[in-house]
Amino acid sequence: MKHLLHHPTRLALPALAALVFLAGAPAHAVGRLADVNVIDRESGAVLPVYRHQGEHWVAGRPGARYAVSVRNATGARVLSVISVDGVNVVSGETASWEQTGYVLAPWQATDITGWRKSDAEVAAFHFTASQASYASRTGRPDHVGVIGIAVFREKPPSRPPVAVPYSLPRAVPESRDPASAQERSETAGATAEKSAQSPGPGDAGALAERADLGSARRRDDSLASGKAAPAAAAPRLGTGHGEREASLVSHTAFERRAHRPDELIRIRYDSRENLVALGVIPGTAPRPLPNPFPQAPLSRYVPDPPAYR
Repeated sequence: MKHLLHHPTRLALPALAALVFLAGAPAHAVGRLADVNVIDRESGAVLPVYRHQGEHWVAGRPGARYAVSVRNATGARVLSVISVDGVNVVSGETASWEQTGYVLAPWQATDITGWRKSDAEVAAFHFTASQASYASRTGRPDHVGVIGIAVFREKPPSRPPVAVPYSLPRAVPESRDPASAQERSETAGATAEKSAQSPGPGDAGALAERADLGSARRRDDSLASGKAAPAAAAPRLGTGHGEREASLVSHTAFERRAHRPDELIRIRYDSRENLVALGVIPGTAPRPLPNPFPQAPLSRYVPDPPAYR
């Protein structure tokens, strides 16, 4: 499958320079193989990330344009399949891992600023009321308020076979001792059984991946079955289909190392007042309640009026 190379991009130097670049990475970035931030394009600020009940949240400003900033934190190419509100940002399809995305070179960083319309244009992302979001307007309102990035490592190129000179194997005489043959058979069987039960180094990534995915599913089930969250203070935010703007890409081939992503990143978003109401952002100290009788006298009875003049 062909995927996209995003232009322009930010590219850090390899080796020592790459270490310096990593050391200066924003503290709010989410991810391990890729560092992901959400940027308010009106102010240029990186939105702070709030962690609440195992989820990452950012507070968006209604009407503000924003970008999803993705930086490859590895020394090899990766594919990032990006969704906003459950919609693939390149193809507009209801998002799935198997779909197209952006390929990032080692240590490369880029800002995804909108819905891909062509090789040269996007429709800008901007925060808007959920019912006015692109997903809702296209009949897919169920997943409004979430940004997802599925990160895939690239399959290494296969090595050409090494030519080995042919020679006849030397015959090894078998032992005539029945006990020795039986011991060899039992030892081989025990070794095979132990190898089958113990995962090798190549299985570590798959086991970690299954653990990550299982943890994400358990978190989703827990959130779905838990107590209802407090009512939001205002209409929920979604992502609109904004004005066209220039954004150049080219095409490249990328073969994934595995069918499932090596990392899944999820960032949820809403307005600040809604995140305060939901308990994601700690609220300010409560304001004192207004007193309907601020200057009430201490007397229990109506006092005499002033002397008549």
